[in-house]
Amino acid sequence: MAPHVDARTAPGPATRGDLPFRALAGLWIITGGLVAAVTGPLGLEHGSWSAAFQVLVGGVLQAGMGVAQHALAARRISRRTLLAEILTWNLGCLAVIGGTVLTAPLLVDAGGLLLVATMVLMIRAVGRGAQGTAWALWTYRSVLLLTMVSVPIGLVLAYLRAA
Repeated sequence: MAPHVDARTAPGPATRGDLPFRALAGLWIITGGLVAAVTGPLGLEHGSWSAAFQVLVGGVLQAGMGVAQHALAARRISRRTLLAEILTWNLGCLAVIGGTVLTAPLLVDAGGLLLVATMVLMIRAVGRGAQGTAWALWTYRSVLLLTMVSVPIGLVLAYLRAA
């Protein structure tokens, strides 16, 4: 007899907990493409950097983390946690871009802290009882940890550019 699965706690297509991450990632990718398209004609100083950040961090990384978290979590992640992750990630991205464009390193710092907070929430959400293959779990954790390590490097670069 197959084990009973509680639909309230089981992850999977019925819960679509990754939909907000995918939708917002799509918006970041589209806006990043638009920024890239107008960077040259408008002479935006940080345009190409902003476009790359929007596409890679706001878009690709957010989508990948959201989908992987959804697939790996042993239990459905609470709406409260999902909302916290979505808000901290997207506000963090906005703060990093805004702080860079405005040459406001403290705003970049705040954005970096929000991004790290999101990654801590995501590591905790998947937890030790993760489902899926070992390589997928290790890849997920490695990408999050590598990204966490890159945040201080980006913050130092923001201060160097502001000086």
